[in-house]
Amino acid sequence: MRGHAHVVLPAYNEEAALPALLKRLAVLARTEELTVWVVDDGSTDRTADIAAIGLSGLAVRLIRHETNLGLGQAVRSGLQAVLAAAGPEDVVVVMDADDTHDPTLIPPLQDQIQAGADIAICSRFVRGGDDSSAPGLRRLLSRTAALVLRRLLGLADVRDFTSGFRAYRVAVLERATHHWGERLIEERGFACMVELLIKLRHCEPVVTEVPLLLRYDRKPGGSKLALGTTLVQYLLLLVRTRLAPPPYRDL
Repeated sequence: MRGHAHVVLPAYNEEAALPALLKRLAVLARTEELTVWVVDDGSTDRTADIAAIGLSGLAVRLIRHETNLGLGQAVRSGLQAVLAAAGPEDVVVVMDADDTHDPTLIPPLQDQIQAGADIAICSRFVRGGDDSSAPGLRRLLSRTAALVLRRLLGLADVRDFTSGFRAYRVAVLERATHHWGERLIEERGFACMVELLIKLRHCEPVVTEVPLLLRYDRKPGGSKLALGTTLVQYLLLLVRTRLAPPPYRDL
């Protein structure tokens, strides 16, 4: 039997996409134990109101940033809140709030954790994965980042470093948080997902991947990913990673 899944949704101006995603999660909640944590990152639309109202049959918690702090801080706020509430056998899932990630992949992610993985990634780059609905430049950036990061970071079991759809064992997040504290996620933008993997690798985690069919065709608005800015963030993160010493004590 699967344990409880805590689903973190970092959200910025997602009033058009969030209702559909919550409905999909509510369907899943009929058979799975879920709590959804919507982190409203200073939205100027009705994102927070939609989360506050919630949906029948779905446990929704709202975390609010008064101003837009960026994806990294939204993920960090969500993880902090979940770790304060989660049990040791629970699973933490982070996914996008723009309805491009299919909630039916949450049980397979949980199964991977239950089978022994510490991190399970929904991957566009394994057999059965697909991101053909995404813009060409975004796909190129993701693939280039994956090739470079796999070579430099030594995480042979990871193919999709930039996927925002992942599951984590509570224990591995607690260990990393105990060590890094507020520095667990310092990147503001999309590079935060790579940063988190870089820091978690010092825990020597077991990492697995499941196929992700990215549903970019369901995204109601344009991408919030600024390609140039994100590329610079990746490069600076890699430089810091290569120059910085490993953690000062074992995790």
